[in-house]
Amino acid sequence: MTDERRVPEDESLEDNIGQQFDRLPATPDDRTVSGRASRKEIVDWWVEQYDVDPKIFDPFTFWEKGAGKIWIFGDDTSSPIEVEGLGMTVMRTRQRHWKPTMSAVQRFAQHANKNVIELSGEEAVRFAQGENIQYEAWDGDWGYLIVAHELAGSLAPIGVGLYLYGELRSTVPKGRRESLDTLE
Repeated sequence: MTDERRVPEDESLEDNIGQQFDRLPATPDDRTVSGRASRKEIVDWWVEQYDVDPKIFDPFTFWEKGAGKIWIFGDDTSSPIEVEGLGMTVMRTRQRHWKPTMSAVQRFAQHANKNVIELSGEEAVRFAQGENIQYEAWDGDWGYLIVAHELAGSLAPIGVGLYLYGELRSTVPKGRRESLDTLE
């Protein structure tokens, strides 16, 4: 995957205030906080990485709280706002490779048309329990993939996996790992 991104730091811009939610600027040209991603960059990333139709994100606003923790909200409110949570976390930026959250993948993966890896029942169970999977059959991009399993005739997203060197690394958070019965 060619998802290595860095939003340029600009010393002439404001600093991030980590305890409040700030709406992302619409475009990079609208940026007022150094290093902050823009709405356009976030949506473009989902389009490039997973071939998600950008219109899927039209009803949502995007916010940053902390350093690169991006939230998606199905409404609008004043900015900045000091609350503990607003919508759900959608991804992490301000790091070498941007990473979608498990919640975002479970919410938006049904719209993805690329970089989705389908696991068998046994592999899906192991992945959901936090195990890494040896997976040589993948011939797509490396990086953060959407991990899914066929269930009742359609693909059901499990979470996010990091694919490197023939291994699919589970990034399922410890608190969300599941002990599942074997899936068929």
